[in-house]
Amino acid sequence: MATYRYPRYAAPPPAVGGTRHRVVVVGGGMVGLTAALDLAQRGIPVLVLDEDDTVSTGSRAICMAKRSLEIFDRLGIGRRMLDKGVTWNRGEVLFRDRTVYRFDLLAEEGHGFPAFINLQQYYVEEYLVDACLATGLVELRWKHQVRAIVPRADSVEVDVAAGGGGYTLRADWLLACDGARSTIRAALGLDFVGQVFRDRFLIADVVMNAEFPPIRRFWFEPPFHPGGSVLLHRQPDRVWRIDFQLGWDADPEQEKDPERVRARVAAMLGPEVPFELEWTSVYTFRCRRLERFRHGRIFFLGDSAHQVSPFGARGGNAGVQDADNLGWKLASVLTGTAPETLLDSYDAERIPANDENILHSTRATDFITPKSDAARGYRDAVLELAARHAFARAMVNSGRLSRPAILGDSPLNTADDAAWAGGAPPGAAAIDAPAGSGWLLAELARFGGFVLLRFGAPDDARCEGIATLFVAPAPIAGALHDSAGLIARRYAAVAGDTILFRPDQHVAARWHRFDPAAIAAARARALTGGTAAGSPLTTPGAPDPDAVFAALVAAHRDLSAEASRRLDARLVLLLAERLADPSAVLETIAAARAAGDTP
Repeated sequence: MATYRYPRYAAPPPAVGGTRHRVVVVGGGMVGLTAALDLAQRGIPVLVLDEDDTVSTGSRAICMAKRSLEIFDRLGIGRRMLDKGVTWNRGEVLFRDRTVYRFDLLAEEGHGFPAFINLQQYYVEEYLVDACLATGLVELRWKHQVRAIVPRADSVEVDVAAGGGGYTLRADWLLACDGARSTIRAALGLDFVGQVFRDRFLIADVVMNAEFPPIRRFWFEPPFHPGGSVLLHRQPDRVWRIDFQLGWDADPEQEKDPERVRARVAAMLGPEVPFELEWTSVYTFRCRRLERFRHGRIFFLGDSAHQVSPFGARGGNAGVQDADNLGWKLASVLTGTAPETLLDSYDAERIPANDENILHSTRATDFITPKSDAARGYRDAVLELAARHAFARAMVNSGRLSRPAILGDSPLNTADDAAWAGGAPPGAAAIDAPAGSGWLLAELARFGGFVLLRFGAPDDARCEGIATLFVAPAPIAGALHDSAGLIARRYAAVAGDTILFRPDQHVAARWHRFDPAAIAAARARALTGGTAAGSPLTTPGAPDPDAVFAALVAAHRDLSAEASRRLDARLVLLLAERLADPSAVLETIAAARAAGDTP
């Protein structure tokens, strides 16, 4: 049953060979189109080459995170996506036949976009195509397949097959957005660093009129799918995404057999719920990346650069953030605003961000698919305790959901020169809040470049090359009205404070004063770039429940069953010693027993 009519775009004939283009994007999927649209809106003409003549087949990346929606809103399609998509902020985790806990990802009011929407990838790509064409600066060549490339010192030579013939062109810069099976990556002989997990999952897009609420629901070992895990998401058009864990020994082709899929879905829904299958696929977990994302004049974005498991919605959203990160930098170089060294910061920022995604994805995979009896024992114990104990709920990992990376060690940041009581530090993505009758991020986006946010009454002081916005707690001409006080609260700012935002709406620097010389220096630093490698920012002393769980599992690695049992006994006694309270120890023993006895 088809709920979506795939557009067919006209394939132009082979082009005249020998032409030169400033930017060529290989791959007209979500990431490639996002990069092309970002550059076009900054005045840079872009050529997109794609081997197909339509949008992606199947729902694919459906969970669009708040940060991606904010990026898409800056590009002009965010509200269209929000109108079509299914909004969700809440989720539920179940173990066997009972609810373990429920969560709310955006409990606080005053945000322009929800934590997530579910929207099939083909809609996102369709909206991006429309927006690209509207710029007049994006040329889309459908059914033009890249066969080979030759990197040169000042360009990249590209060999293209089209219409039964072929031609060559030159690109000043080439963006490889051609997915997990990247032709460009293969042409350069580049390998991934990371791991492939020995498990398989089935995706089934099911059309039905179901009464399930529009929340994320994840089951560990449900009665209808013994020994495995299941994820359920609602999409537009009465389509529901169901992911079934299959195990490594499952045959992918057999599992995609429609009758076999229908049997799995029917066991989940019950005989009284009619449904139709729309699309199915089988995937394997991969958590890996290229060693470097920049290779001379070639940049890798999205799945061509890095791959993660789908739990946590970190794949497609990371690719969108890749495009968001690179777009303003490449445009700055092409317009002469910045030196080419700025482009090195793409690696310095996006490698740590994607390492963070890979870490979270790997840990989620280890929790969802335990690799040993000890790992399964700890996983099940966490799930049993989570219903009543908050510390255990923090360890439940059905996928740490996508959040914007804080680029804490970026060479583009200017460090704080005084203490701040919270807020968004240098490297953090801007936090939205009501601003007058609109939203703060929409106001920042109006300028397209560096923006200075000043807290207090407007004055005439300005900095060259930087737009200025004033924020005031009361209605004042020339200032954004922080009517709810959320802008000041979320940025931990008071009157006189100043925050500098980059063109991609990340914080470049902040001060408790207005200092034109310091502001100019921070802008110059953010445009200079560098080759320093960053690392994911972690809050000193912050508890990491995933690391605790990983350490418990690792401690049992290569131990016999008897040795594992003895290790657990020693661990219990040592933890009891740490409590140093016999009453607390007795209460803890009773709580552990009660959790295990819960039906």
